[in-house]
Amino acid sequence: MNGAASTDSSSPTVLKPRSKKPKYSRFSQQELPANKLILTPGFIITVFIAVGLIFISLGLVSLFASDSVVEIINRYDVDCLPSDYKNNMVGFIQSSSTNKTCTKSLTVPKQMKSPVFIYYQLENFYQNHRRFVKSRSDKQLRSKGFKGDKQSMETCKPVLQSTDKSLIVPCGLVAWSLFNDTYGFSVKGKSLQVNKKDIAWGSDKKYKFGSNVFPKNFQNTDEVGGAKLNSSIPLSEQEDLIVWMRTATLPTFRKLYGRIEQDLQANDIVTVVIQNNYNTYGFKGTKSLVLSTTSWVGGKNSFIGLAYITIGGICLFLAVSFILLYVIKPRPLGDPSYLSWNRNPSTTSRTLS
Repeated sequence: MNGAASTDSSSPTVLKPRSKKPKYSRFSQQELPANKLILTPGFIITVFIAVGLIFISLGLVSLFASDSVVEIINRYDVDCLPSDYKNNMVGFIQSSSTNKTCTKSLTVPKQMKSPVFIYYQLENFYQNHRRFVKSRSDKQLRSKGFKGDKQSMETCKPVLQSTDKSLIVPCGLVAWSLFNDTYGFSVKGKSLQVNKKDIAWGSDKKYKFGSNVFPKNFQNTDEVGGAKLNSSIPLSEQEDLIVWMRTATLPTFRKLYGRIEQDLQANDIVTVVIQNNYNTYGFKGTKSLVLSTTSWVGGKNSFIGLAYITIGGICLFLAVSFILLYVIKPRPLGDPSYLSWNRNPSTTSRTLS
């Protein structure tokens, strides 16, 4: 019988371990062709000159665009005070019996093409103060009927409840201090309409302020901070409030009030009727009215252009320095054909001849 040649079917099959070696490829073995950049003096000089010329060009274009913006700034907080209240400014602004109407005349220096943006500018107002920024409830601004838990509503103090102990909507110091000066404009006796639509960020209106949340008990406490809100309009449509509640980073800031959607001609006299209601006198702040056009870089701001020109000038200076250094005292690059290796069998050291 062929028993020696037969195999036992019951004996276990021995499997060879799989090799962990990856399949050969030029990519896995890092054999792909590569270029290694050699930083020669000529290359460095060329890069500095190119960057310098590009940055200076961008800076000049930005400065030209900024200079094309026409801007009128008028500070009115002192001019709108009656003479007998010069030494009692806080008493004037807090009195309910004083007439706070003020009329100013602004001369248009150059043609201002529509839209002409209207801003109010405040100075020495620290909206970025930690306690001021935290004094709000974002959940309450978004959700209808939000009662609030103790932890989330504690941040709204001291503006949390009205005199009848009911919850204020919106609560917190940020909303309570809403700017409440108003402006009316006319040219040659003809009233200028101010468009206050779409002055807030679309994302704020859509996601941060609820379309079914209505202000309730707002400014009904003994101490009134700023403007009142229409209780029949949802928060998502109260754009003055939305603009104000996007807190500023610096103590001097501007916020958009509206737009004049018609051209203002050079030398036009714009008559502005101001209701001087907002109390900046208590913290020694200032108020200004700003009329401004815009360009592709935004409002009037020369910082970007000057920054580009400065960086471009530094690059050109470095390029000229490298050129002078390369001409006066060039670096010897050497010739690789003169290099050879000599081996010393006794010391197995290498010397360069």
